[in-house]
Amino acid sequence: MEPIQNVAVLGVGTMGSAFARRLLGAGMQVSVWDRTPAVAARLAEAGAVVAAIPEEAVRDAGVVITMVPTIAAIEETMPQALAALPHGAIWLQMSTIGADGTERAIALAKERRPDVVFVDAPVSGSKTPAEEGKLLILASGPAGALDALAPVFSALGQKTIRWERAGTGSRMKLVLNTWLAVLGEGIAETAVLAQSLGVSLNDVSTCIGSTALDAPWALSKLDKIERGAFDPDFSLALASKDLHLALDAANRAHRRLPMAQSIATQWESALQTGLGDRDVIGAYLALTTSN
Repeated sequence: MEPIQNVAVLGVGTMGSAFARRLLGAGMQVSVWDRTPAVAARLAEAGAVVAAIPEEAVRDAGVVITMVPTIAAIEETMPQALAALPHGAIWLQMSTIGADGTERAIALAKERRPDVVFVDAPVSGSKTPAEEGKLLILASGPAGALDALAPVFSALGQKTIRWERAGTGSRMKLVLNTWLAVLGEGIAETAVLAQSLGVSLNDVSTCIGSTALDAPWALSKLDKIERGAFDPDFSLALASKDLHLALDAANRAHRRLPMAQSIATQWESALQTGLGDRDVIGAYLALTTSN
């Protein structure tokens, strides 16, 4: 496949805007579109071409990256974008839309533009790793397309794990997000218990970090609780959405995930109290408010 020169990014919220900036920093030509024009406009000063409609953004793109919240947003946006893509372009789908959503996106590409190569590549990581190019990329699709995308992956992540069956990356993302949910709720409840017993959170962190139980991400969240810093690296609302995608996949496979279901219920209660825009560790606030 030809070297990638032009990349379009559809959806430039927290993660998509970080993607666009990283790609611009790597010397690529980047066009952007977002359903909220003011969000996309902020990237103009960084060198991105800001498009008014998706078709305009993708017209000269060898790769179009989708980074939107839901499969519904993709099904609303991509029919027009696919029609405008150059022959043989790559659709790099990086949104977290679950296993079923990914299959729907694959079907949409096959139906509307069978010449477009679909690559499924969600990421593991949040705001800061995205800005620093330290994401884990879960890339699945044809080997030739994955090879061609190497410069893009190099700009966005510190490691790429590859599979040749499109959709495998999104399945792995569901597994990782379930693990994140278990760690996130677990550290929130651990903090509540520690404080109720008069145990220092700094001491908890020191002790956990000195054992085989060490989990750096969870301990970073414990530090946020200690500092009262609940600004979102990864919002509770998005974490809840992703956990429901995992539960939906388990239900389709006729499997039960009782712990994940319990966490999902707890997080729904937290969202109802207005904590959705806080970091995922905002689940702690729901626990302390209710007591």
